[in-house]
Amino acid sequence: MKLHFMIVRRVPPVPSPVLVETYEILRGRGYTVTEDIAEEVLQRSDLLQVDADIYLLKSHTELSLALAGILFTQGANILNPYESCSLIQSKIITSKLLRKAGIPAPDSWVTADLSLAKPLLEKHPLIIKPHMGHRGAGVNLCKTPEDIDRIPEPDTPLIIQEAIPGPGEDLKIYVAGDQVYGVKKAFSESSFTVAGRHVPITDEVREISLKVGRVCGLGLYGLDIIESDRGPYVVDVNYFPGYKGVPDAAGMIADYIDDYAKGRVTLMPPVTKALAE
Repeated sequence: MKLHFMIVRRVPPVPSPVLVETYEILRGRGYTVTEDIAEEVLQRSDLLQVDADIYLLKSHTELSLALAGILFTQGANILNPYESCSLIQSKIITSKLLRKAGIPAPDSWVTADLSLAKPLLEKHPLIIKPHMGHRGAGVNLCKTPEDIDRIPEPDTPLIIQEAIPGPGEDLKIYVAGDQVYGVKKAFSESSFTVAGRHVPITDEVREISLKVGRVCGLGLYGLDIIESDRGPYVVDVNYFPGYKGVPDAAGMIADYIDDYAKGRVTLMPPVTKALAE
């Protein structure tokens, strides 16, 4: 069986140790494993054909998602499902999915005119960020109208959310199937490069984390949780994260891919689930 990983450029351009080990494990189990970075190859998009049994969508770039969409329309088996990834890429859609399912998530607003958000500051500070941002890029904490004024004119839609007060560190959750692992680290635009430190998770956080996967149709995913006085709040969800700081992350990932390939686990994207209900 051929597995093809659609991966992202790394800075610096060195292989991901987790993926390298994952490939070794899967090859040891008899799989053929290939990879590419969409931005570094020239492809005929109009002639693109399915040539792998399973595609592993690791990249979050627009080009990779577009190519995955072409493959999806031809019946490709994509993990995580293409529909799930394309929906979760938008924080606006993700926010609605979480709230509809009863998962604790911040109040959210959208507008093209940020000045309209200023009255919201009378109730609480705001987080304003790109609706398709990744790795913490472009996140703004706004406590005053002047903070909003300092945000550059956006070239992409923004989502405005209540800033949930927390202890100053995010709880990052990494999930592979029913395996749930917690890491804590302070948030910053470069925090994605830091492994963080392992922390035990509560039964409540575990259940929330697994519910996110069911609601979003994901099997390999991560989420950011703020532990507030009101309880845990999910502030971000992403598919196929880096699993930094997770012991035997490669083993977890390889086991889940193996289970998926052999039909022992299945995933239902949100749209498919809604149509079935």
